[in-house]
Amino acid sequence: MNLLLKNCTLVTAPFDAEQKYDILLKDGMIAEIGSIAPAEGMRVLDVGGKTVLPGLIDMHCNICDPGYEYMEDIVSASRSAARGGFTSITCEPNTNPVIDNKTVVEYVVSKSKEMAQVNIYPYGSMSIGCKGVEMAELGEMHDAGIVAVSDGDEFIDDASFLRNVLQYSRMLHLSVITHCEDRTLSANGVMNEGVTSSKLGLFGMPKEAEEVIVARNIILAEAVGARLHIAHVSTKGSVQLIREAKQRGARITCETCPHYFMLTEAAAEGYNTLAKVNPPLRTQEDVDAILQGIADGTIDVIASGHSPTGQLNKAREFDDAGYGVSSLETAFALSYTGLVETGLISAKRLVDLMSAKPAQILNLHHKGVLEEGRDADLIVVDTDEFYQIEPDHFASKAKFSPFAGFSVKGRVLYTIVGGKVVM
Repeated sequence: MNLLLKNCTLVTAPFDAEQKYDILLKDGMIAEIGSIAPAEGMRVLDVGGKTVLPGLIDMHCNICDPGYEYMEDIVSASRSAARGGFTSITCEPNTNPVIDNKTVVEYVVSKSKEMAQVNIYPYGSMSIGCKGVEMAELGEMHDAGIVAVSDGDEFIDDASFLRNVLQYSRMLHLSVITHCEDRTLSANGVMNEGVTSSKLGLFGMPKEAEEVIVARNIILAEAVGARLHIAHVSTKGSVQLIREAKQRGARITCETCPHYFMLTEAAAEGYNTLAKVNPPLRTQEDVDAILQGIADGTIDVIASGHSPTGQLNKAREFDDAGYGVSSLETAFALSYTGLVETGLISAKRLVDLMSAKPAQILNLHHKGVLEEGRDADLIVVDTDEFYQIEPDHFASKAKFSPFAGFSVKGRVLYTIVGGKVVM
């Protein structure tokens, strides 16, 4: 059945945000945008002037399936994503078994098609077992459906190994996504190294642990001309290193997450384990630098950084508590509230950060833009009403958030994937 969305507000080019448009979805595609009369057999959904955006695409999401389904699985992650406005999400490779061969890729792809409400695209581990020693069969995984190569938030110590991965990925036209952390520097740290960690008596993770690896990876990527994507940027120094690399013409992209521009290390005061994430929350100076990087285009993508863990893992003492944040259902609203409502960026720029640019980096050529002939992955959003974040109501198995009780705008009313309303 064809679906006709009536009275839509569109905020992306070339549309006039002061006008109302109709959108016809047919055979999983956007067939027409304009003034459209309903026809026999059409399902009509009048959105009453609410904002319609291209479906969001999450570049950093831990689905935990296969192997850690008690924390999250394909079904729960996809439901959570749909509630948050993500019509496409990615799957980090540090599952069990690791996504390091075509068989596991095929498992994720086939199970997602059968059971998920949204599109799920796996990343392939750059190394066997995510151990950073022996290169995985990237070519076979590419043919099976991976959209990028990732280290699965594991630190790659061997620069020669990473250089080889960058060279090989270049032939496959795949981005290499890296978590930048020197664990000889972060060692036993559990939060940002600074005044707050000293006050709490906790071991700190210095900013240099991130920045020295950002610098190293940029140098390696520039040397071979590869596409490097730096995950969850959290420090002022990292933003500046990436800015300078882009000015030199390097093929570098990067992402950050809402908790890195909405919170500081102060959120961990009182030994609040909900604020224990990796990389850790940093200082206000770092937050300001990230906001500037978003505004000036240095930062390309806002990802959710969804990293679930068991509830009991968060209920431990800070040193022993699990890292992680449940964020698929909060990422868009926090970003809209913290970036668009404050006037830092436009709604169109937010769409670029959360939809258009991820689609470009991951080679999802039919997604990320409201345009005739593109995939019918859309969301309908109420950008006027304030509501409170309530983790107990999350569809995710990880029902916790450092943003519990926050008042935000940007409630997702409908999520449409392939022309079908899934939420």
